Amino acid sequence: MATPPPFNMTTAYMPGLGIPEWLNKGDNAWQMVAATLVGMQSVPGLVILYGSIVKKKWAVNSAFMALYAFAAVWLCWVTWAYQMSFGEQLVPFWGKAGHALNQGALLAQAGLPATEHHYSDGTSKILGISVETPAIAPFYPQASMVYFQCVFAAITLILLAGSLLGRMNFKAWMLFVPLWLTFSYTIGAFSIWGGGFLFHWGVMDYSGGYVIHLSSGVAGFTAAYWVGPRSTKDRERFPPNNVLLMLTGAGILWMGWAGFNGGDPYSANVDSSLAVLNTNICAATSLLVWTCLDVIFFKKPSVIGAVQGMITGLVCITPGAGLVQGWAAILMGIVSGSVPWFTMMVVHKRSRLLQKVDDTLAVFHTHAVAGFLGGVTTGLFAHPDLCPMFLPVTNSKGAFYGNGMQIVKQVGGALFIVSWNVVVTTLVCLVVRVVVPLRMPDDELAIGDDAVHGEEAYALWGDGEKYDSTKHGWYSENETEHNKAPSGVTQNV
Repeated sequence: MATPPPFNMTTAYMPGLGIPEWLNKGDNAWQMVAATLVGMQSVPGLVILYGSIVKKKWAVNSAFMALYAFAAVWLCWVTWAYQMSFGEQLVPFWGKAGHALNQGALLAQAGLPATEHHYSDGTSKILGISVETPAIAPFYPQASMVYFQCVFAAITLILLAGSLLGRMNFKAWMLFVPLWLTFSYTIGAFSIWGGGFLFHWGVMDYSGGYVIHLSSGVAGFTAAYWVGPRSTKDRERFPPNNVLLMLTGAGILWMGWAGFNGGDPYSANVDSSLAVLNTNICAATSLLVWTCLDVIFFKKPSVIGAVQGMITGLVCITPGAGLVQGWAAILMGIVSGSVPWFTMMVVHKRSRLLQKVDDTLAVFHTHAVAGFLGGVTTGLFAHPDLCPMFLPVTNSKGAFYGNGMQIVKQVGGALFIVSWNVVVTTLVCLVVRVVVPLRMPDDELAIGDDAVHGEEAYALWGDGEKYDSTKHGWYSENETEHNKAPSGVTQNV
């Protein structure tokens, strides 16, 4: 009888090789799930929401802007942008460019090298130590960190796109995405999360109220100014083409926020559970407040209004999701459901500047205003027992607990993000328009998807479609010979 071959264990399961001592399988599994949830917020979440909330003739273009941005950010992220956001410091607000493609680095333990925090109050001389908080080093491979942070970068560009739907030249958008990612997003990410000066100052942004939402809202409003408005006809009437699909996209966005806020402790710990719970509390409260205001002042509950209230609640809780208690999340929901409603429904209609800039989906109100409110209320309600789980500065707490300086830090951080985005977004738009026009020509604006992409969202014969028997494939040999289209088909728009 032949001797059986020796048992051969795959290296992935060998202790010390496939399973390094630092690896926590639970943390790694949650981080990858959280990243996937955030990715699904964009694809398919915002792809569906954008394609449904706009006028039918812009459904394809709007959905495609989101899809393109998601893909483009991926390539830029692993090639140079990740290291600029979370690598070694180049200057106090920017990291050194470099790729994230080497398997040796990607399989090693994750780490953010610039996040080591040093004492700055003189106690280090007395105690003989200098490190206040060590650098962030989660218990999973660097590949998981690159994945998680990439989907955050991608959704920022997609949220920004909401201000530009229905008129931006797609070729201009193709250039805008990598330029804005490189010169704007990486700055905010490194400054607040990656070990930059705002991180070390102690600015609180748990999961992107500033880095993602304030940034995308201000940049979207700025870009909308430079791109120009939609056609007059579209600005006057721009109904959603499918409210039920819009709700589907909104639902994916809401549920995906569990990964958005639950993944930012970089661990499957108790704080991630609290962050997810607070996220839902605030979003639900904000949606109900917005709906009640619609009923009180407009006599009808608006579905689109409810979605906007949901979004403002999700945005507002984001900078403080794991830093505040549940009652504070309710108060933040009341603020986020009322203040952005007021700025959108009242202030916007009285402001010449806000009316002049055509912000298609009101991203300025739902993200910039709500993100700023979230940052300030976080500086107010951040609990002293929760802050050490996330912040590098010891003894951090909100103004409600005796630290009024935290409000100053929050406002200062917001002013930096706003200023940088206004300047850089302007420069990016000016550079892009040298190469291609930022706005579509009037003939394309009049037609929409069929003129821009040669495609339409709903394939209904005779519904604005340019029929070409050689491309559509629904014809007989007879019809081809005599160039006869089937009855009912509109050949010209």
